[in-house]
Amino acid sequence: MWFIVGRAVLFGAVMVGFTASALGQVRVTPEKSKGGTKWGAPWADVPESFRNLGVPDWPVPTDLKQWQDRDQPRTRALLVELLGDMPARPDPAQVKVISREDKGDYTLERIEFFNGVDMQVPGIIAIPKQRKGRVPAIIGMHGHSGSKNEYLPNPENEFSLGWMLVKQGYVVAAIDAYFNGERVFKGPRGKRERDAYGQEMSLFKLHLWQGRTLWGMMLRDEQCLLDYLQTRPEIDPAAIGATGMSMGCTRAWWLAAIDERVKVNVGVACFTRYTELLAHSSSHGIYYWVPGILKHFDTEAIYACVAPRPMLQLSGDQDHNAPPDGVEALEKKLIPLYKLYDKPENFESVLYKNTGHEYLSDMRLRMVAWFAKHLPVPKE
Repeated sequence: MWFIVGRAVLFGAVMVGFTASALGQVRVTPEKSKGGTKWGAPWADVPESFRNLGVPDWPVPTDLKQWQDRDQPRTRALLVELLGDMPARPDPAQVKVISREDKGDYTLERIEFFNGVDMQVPGIIAIPKQRKGRVPAIIGMHGHSGSKNEYLPNPENEFSLGWMLVKQGYVVAAIDAYFNGERVFKGPRGKRERDAYGQEMSLFKLHLWQGRTLWGMMLRDEQCLLDYLQTRPEIDPAAIGATGMSMGCTRAWWLAAIDERVKVNVGVACFTRYTELLAHSSSHGIYYWVPGILKHFDTEAIYACVAPRPMLQLSGDQDHNAPPDGVEALEKKLIPLYKLYDKPENFESVLYKNTGHEYLSDMRLRMVAWFAKHLPVPKE
């Protein structure tokens, strides 16, 4: 059983303390963490000729009406344009339920749909049996080299992501992204690929030739899932959240930025800017590349398209994919934006000390608590 006491999260008799320097900005010293990258000075290892990126500064909006009526819609439209051609999505009625399994407290369905372009997309949906009418759904997004199985509920593991959500009454849904899970070796070169990384590269190149981006097509698959979830009688179509770690985290906030049907967002280990990634010579999977984006803005503008919807970001200060100076740069932009909306409680960034690219138990508890607060399950 988990509880929320004030703003501290408890599981049984364990509590992880924290300090907050500002509303929306939280600093935590976890009981246990693995650690990771020891960050040095930015740009220290970057040749001089690559230091001036020329990324336009994104000023924090000061006129809410102008931002809502003009600038935010323009930013979102530009994001969709930069993602390349995304063909019309198929009819969600074509999604097939492959099997249903009685798991005691919940029913597990395995689904599959053709994305209308190039691949079959396998997925799972866990539906709690004890429901009062339609309930919220959470889309769980796996990390790089992971699969939908990261969100299979496991009652024997108290920190199982799917189980933590299902036992609170949420429907949990997840699909395998391109080049992951059951979709490995089903790309353009089939089984001739050496591994999933080779398939990732083949897909990236092919989509560019077709005027698309791999990242855009990955987000489009999640939108196909969104379309389907809104047709399910067990789910409140206006109460769908998204969460994930690493690549899944990034898909979650990008999806929320381009699709307002995502009402609440929780991300783990991906809260950063491109500028700081480059400044620290940090690498990233090629799936994430969106041509031309740095001509317009860094990621704060993308995150800003989520506002004022609730967003929680959980980061480690030694995460190789999220330099802490990038986390702090984003906080300086997004905290004032949520205040402009008069919704400061809807944004929180938690930075864990001595923590690398990992999903701590405290992070999992905060994830569930955030959904319980901002996307509650009906009790009556």
